[in-house]
Amino acid sequence: MGFKDKMSKYFTDAYMEKYGDRMTSTAGTVLSVKIEEKNILGIIRKLTAHILIKPDMGKGVVKTQYKARKWFKKPTFIDVKQGHKVIVMGIEGEKGKADSEVITISNIANLTTKKDLHPFDHNQIKKARQQATRMRAR
Repeated sequence: MGFKDKMSKYFTDAYMEKYGDRMTSTAGTVLSVKIEEKNILGIIRKLTAHILIKPDMGKGVVKTQYKARKWFKKPTFIDVKQGHKVIVMGIEGEKGKADSEVITISNIANLTTKKDLHPFDHNQIKKARQQATRMRAR
């Protein structure tokens, strides 16, 4: 392993140790999208997106949020509208805090428009779905 591989492995292990038990994902239909953009003196630009998702399985509603800050440039976010099918990967809030039931989005894949916030291998989704249907069939 080279230096770059060792560093990436170190950071991945540290991330998993800190957030591993709170990592979660959900898939479903978007019920509501609210995107707020703030501009502070034209230097710092903030983007906050609040998305409500009705999961494919279950009766409840999942609250998610995405926050991004950039210097001088506008933060990017994918086009998500009401009725789109999405998969959200993120971190659940800490228990006992104000946002304990809100999922902080680390990546979101829009299955309707076939776009995602950070690119990843979509074959993994297909494999996971196939395994889930096999488990339900048993």
